[in-house]
Amino acid sequence: MSRRTTQLRQLLLRPTALLAPGAFGPMPAKLAERAGFEAVYLPGGGSALNRLGVADVGVFTMTEMVDSARAVAESVSVPVICDADSGFGNHLNVQRAVREYERAGVAAIHIEDQTFPKRSGHFSGKSLVATEEAVQKLKAAVAARSDPDFIIIARCDAMSVGGFDEVVRRCTAYHEAGADMLFVEAPNSIEIITKIPQVIPGTHLFNMSAGGSTPALTIDEVTRLGYRMMIMPNFSSLVTIRAVREMYAEIRQTGSVAGIRERAATFREFMELGDFDTYEAADHAFAASAPKKSS
Repeated sequence: MSRRTTQLRQLLLRPTALLAPGAFGPMPAKLAERAGFEAVYLPGGGSALNRLGVADVGVFTMTEMVDSARAVAESVSVPVICDADSGFGNHLNVQRAVREYERAGVAAIHIEDQTFPKRSGHFSGKSLVATEEAVQKLKAAVAARSDPDFIIIARCDAMSVGGFDEVVRRCTAYHEAGADMLFVEAPNSIEIITKIPQVIPGTHLFNMSAGGSTPALTIDEVTRLGYRMMIMPNFSSLVTIRAVREMYAEIRQTGSVAGIRERAATFREFMELGDFDTYEAADHAFAASAPKKSS
């Protein structure tokens, strides 16, 4: 399969749900692929913190997110699923976003029904656009894609705003609008998580958030409940934050790197992750011969 969009659709047909770990940039994405994961997820919050050092409060722009997505997609061979916030505006902005993500090499995006600028899915104080507006944005997204296998995921943030009945009403409308997959954000109990695929038509994604109210489930449990994909958005960011913070604190206290060498990657591992051998081989193959010195 040459297209990663087609590859992703094939992965979603398997009996076991697809597990896509979060990767805030090319480095963790490459590590995820080498660990054996068959897809990676690029979170908006992790991308904003990695690139700008800011929280997930809607100030990270579409062009910045697409640039981050392109870098991740170019660094791995597996499909990349991306956060597209609320589509970065109205239905016209949504259409541009779909085209830009497609050109970046992404296999799927999710678009949420929050007002713009959005808030992180597990924050309080969220507000939603009208269902009719969200439906039109999804229809615009579906119409804008040039690759029919490019996956449009509708994310619904109504759980904490309108409750489960509102989630069912909205998600049913999103499914009818042509969304390929549904993503109910922040379900707060096993009972609700179980009911979502049973009550709402369509294919479902489960978000294993690092915080908030959603119970922690395994990929096997998610599969048994009827979900087709599980994303784990920000664990790579959270682990990195703690590890680097502790490393800096130790160096600041001791004035030495002696205590951290055993838990650090080797320089060879550092170079290998950046495909140094591939670049070195190309350099040897195509570099001009060094000019001869005149006598």
